[in-house]
Amino acid sequence: MDDFKDSPTALVADVDCTAGGESLCSKHEVGGYPTIKYGDPAELKDYNGGRSYDDLKKFASENLGPTCGPGENLGLCDAKTKAKIEGFVAMSLDKLEGKIRKATKDFEVELPIMKKALAYVKKSDL
Repeated sequence: MDDFKDSPTALVADVDCTAGGESLCSKHEVGGYPTIKYGDPAELKDYNGGRSYDDLKKFASENLGPTCGPGENLGLCDAKTKAKIEGFVAMSLDKLEGKIRKATKDFEVELPIMKKALAYVKKSDL
């Protein structure tokens, strides 16, 4: 971990899920130990590769780094994504939170209903 201690773009850390890190582990659905996660802190992914230092370092150099997003990484976005992000950033906090609530509802409520309807239509076409 010392190799990354002063990195401006990478955080390598260990968390004790049985002590002070329990809420963090719960939030990121850590169910077994040791667990390695990577990616955007708001949306961490499970790492399933090799566990040696060389395996981890190779994975990091090939897969990790700055990604498209608001702020200093906006230049990494394609034109369409950049325009969407700029539109979201320009919204009021209330409007943006409302859009998030609607998208969450669409995903959690509407999508399962649409999938059931699709399965029914496919079955009816047979």
